[in-house]
Amino acid sequence: MMRIGIFFGGPAREREISFAGGKTAMAHINKALFQPVPVFVDSLGNFILINEELIHASSIRDFFPPKRFQDDIFLVYIESLKDLTEQEYQQIISEIGQIIQPHEFPQYFDFVFLAMHGPAAEDGSIQGLLEWFGIPYSGPGLLGSSIGIDKAKQNDWLKKSVGLDKKYFVLQREDYEKYGRETLFEQVKKEIGIPFVAKAPHQGSSIGLAFVKKDSLEDFDKAIKKCLFIQEIYREDWLNFTEDDKLVLLQKMVNLDEGIGFPVRFNHQNYQHPADLLATLQEYFKLSVTKASIHSIHSEDAILLESFVNGNEFSCGVIQSPKGDTVALPPTEIVIDESVEVFDFNAKYKSKATRKRIPMDASLADLQKIQKMVCQAFDDLGFGVCTRIDGFLSEGGVVVLHDPNTIPGMSPSSLIFKQMAEIGLTITDSITYFIRQSLRERMRTGKNYHAIRKQLEALDTSIKEELLAQSQQEKVLLEIRGNNTNELEESFEAVKKQAHALSATGKQAFIVQTPMLLEEGEILITVNTAQWNKDSAAEMLESISKGVHPLIAQTHQLAQEITEFYTNIKTA
Repeated sequence: MMRIGIFFGGPAREREISFAGGKTAMAHINKALFQPVPVFVDSLGNFILINEELIHASSIRDFFPPKRFQDDIFLVYIESLKDLTEQEYQQIISEIGQIIQPHEFPQYFDFVFLAMHGPAAEDGSIQGLLEWFGIPYSGPGLLGSSIGIDKAKQNDWLKKSVGLDKKYFVLQREDYEKYGRETLFEQVKKEIGIPFVAKAPHQGSSIGLAFVKKDSLEDFDKAIKKCLFIQEIYREDWLNFTEDDKLVLLQKMVNLDEGIGFPVRFNHQNYQHPADLLATLQEYFKLSVTKASIHSIHSEDAILLESFVNGNEFSCGVIQSPKGDTVALPPTEIVIDESVEVFDFNAKYKSKATRKRIPMDASLADLQKIQKMVCQAFDDLGFGVCTRIDGFLSEGGVVVLHDPNTIPGMSPSSLIFKQMAEIGLTITDSITYFIRQSLRERMRTGKNYHAIRKQLEALDTSIKEELLAQSQQEKVLLEIRGNNTNELEESFEAVKKQAHALSATGKQAFIVQTPMLLEEGEILITVNTAQWNKDSAAEMLESISKGVHPLIAQTHQLAQEITEFYTNIKTA
């Protein structure tokens, strides 16, 4: 059985999303094929073989640093702890697991499944480390990873690959600090016009994202500061704050999903803990000052500005057949409630004001055009295994691609799992795909070819044996039913949970069914993988009633080799 090190955490702002992905991988990985080994990568760069029960925590801060280091006022990450001796830090780590060094990795696992996101996780850094120590890993290699993390360079490459019908401008931080805002704003308006989007070019998960929708110098300045992770606090506001208001503000600054994160720099000094910054601000605002400008230690050297694209936004995963042929999954439209002004981190991960439409609402010709273009970009930009490519479909069928994501989010509701369900793969099947296809991709680098090939052949044999064993057993029937809407939704969630659990065992075949009322009476119909993976029973029933979309049927055919390889199910 192959030992899989599941890496989550990391130093980036996306570490909580990484933690969620690690939990998903631990819960859904095929236990008949793989032995999961959870490895928490802390924000200081240590690899910790973590106690498995901690993976069930709701947040990294629930266990690291331990509760005794969290006070009653602020909930912080490990980098905010001050004056820790090496012995004290080692004691903290020993309470959650044990540090392992990269040269020791082969003692604990044979392959690394990367659930990490953002800088150092998706840019080739961790990939290069693993290659140096001869450990195969999931996802694209060094080239694809380095391109995938740089939004500015992506635009250059996409323009050469498939064309890019949008204007963009890279504003250097040095110029922003040196020249007047008015001069720069006029230059930006001349280059790309208004409205435009401002992006921190090396972040993920819609972090460091802002829109400038009108000709406003103030809006421009706010957008740039957001992308540079600069928090400004005005003296007038501070003096009107209650003490609780001040604590809430500082806590938000700590939180990685809404703040700039600590440590920060203010008045030429670094601050690790928000309590110390709070004390300094209390004294600072006694002076005749206008505002405090607080900078994240982890900032950006430039900001990417892009002209606003009018059109329907989509996201489209691209994967590979077992032989390495590129296959596009169904383009998915993110339907956003009108109350959401910016599709940022919170809108993407915490809001219920968005839903997924698979495939997006477009003509078959336009959907096929999107699939063709994302496949072209996937090949030209040197990606491999899996990449999610976002874009816009404008009037007249103009497709504008942007922001390839080489390690898509790995929560159960993530787009990539929804799209892979459309070709018949469960989350468990998808994780098996990521591991298996990554082994195949690692063979292409000319490093440890024969050792990795041996791993691949052994895994392929195990997959075939597992599917054969499942085909010879009676399937467990899972039935979704209810006398009213609430009961139906409860049954749907319970069955989906049970189906995922059975899938993760790797040993038990199952079938999901739900009753439908016809003229001749009630009959049980089989619910396919895509349908029981919807977000609600209402969406499942809507999918059943609509039937198979022509693009989904075509994608089934294009992905037939993949589906059959991992499920032994032949598409019609």
